[in-house]
Amino acid sequence: MKTRFRNRVVVVTGAAAGIGRQLCLKFAQAGAWIAMLDLHQEPLDALGSQLVIKHNTKALGLVCDVSDPEAVSQAFDRILDQFGGIDLLINNAGIAHRSPFVDTELEVFRRVMETNYFGSLYCTKACLPSLIERKGMIIAMSSMSGFAPLWHRSGYSASKHAMHGLFECLRVELAESDVQVMMVCPGFTATDIRKNALRADGSIRGEPFPWLGEVASAMDVAEDIYQGALKGKRLLVLSNVGRGTRLLYRFFPQLFERLVSARLSGVGDQKS
Repeated sequence: MKTRFRNRVVVVTGAAAGIGRQLCLKFAQAGAWIAMLDLHQEPLDALGSQLVIKHNTKALGLVCDVSDPEAVSQAFDRILDQFGGIDLLINNAGIAHRSPFVDTELEVFRRVMETNYFGSLYCTKACLPSLIERKGMIIAMSSMSGFAPLWHRSGYSASKHAMHGLFECLRVELAESDVQVMMVCPGFTATDIRKNALRADGSIRGEPFPWLGEVASAMDVAEDIYQGALKGKRLLVLSNVGRGTRLLYRFFPQLFERLVSARLSGVGDQKS
């Protein structure tokens, strides 16, 4: 089990920071070869050098906007040329928004969906033949918003629900190909996604919006995801908030909507 990913090719989108960065470090520590996709070359180069020096592995960092299907196609062609195949795709790249539906411009919904849902779709489509050939694995990063409603997250939540629909259907289609699909639903995690969330007009907040409850570190989340991948889990719901939220909304949806959703969303906070 501990050598499952040694000399295997792992692709991580949104790799330069947060959970993505920690996933690169964790899988490199396990002996994997890492292909990293993100929007800026400098942090990719710095992370790639760290992976090579500290973990004596192979690393490739490519600038790629996952919402651009042509850019995705070119990036995965380079990965396949360099490494010869792909064993694990981690669809981690994503953006959020925090704004009431009634005030949110249509372009914000489009940008969130294009990155979170279509970005994951494009990347999966680009490497699926290699994953099938090598009996690989797909990890799709969802959220507690993918199974329970939160205030002022309608576009973000919609993108995560769409990801569940896509990858759960894909899991069924790929069953005979021995390609595994794992959905991951982190709870509150200390990353910059809150600070970089979009406002109703599409501008970037520049400061984190409030989240209530236990906040996990990106390192701990990456460790849990790695262990879930080793065990071949289908669904990984992380943090006490995430697990409790899923059960409460599943069995007592009206109670959740009335008492819990606004509190978890930080509604009423002065910074919201």
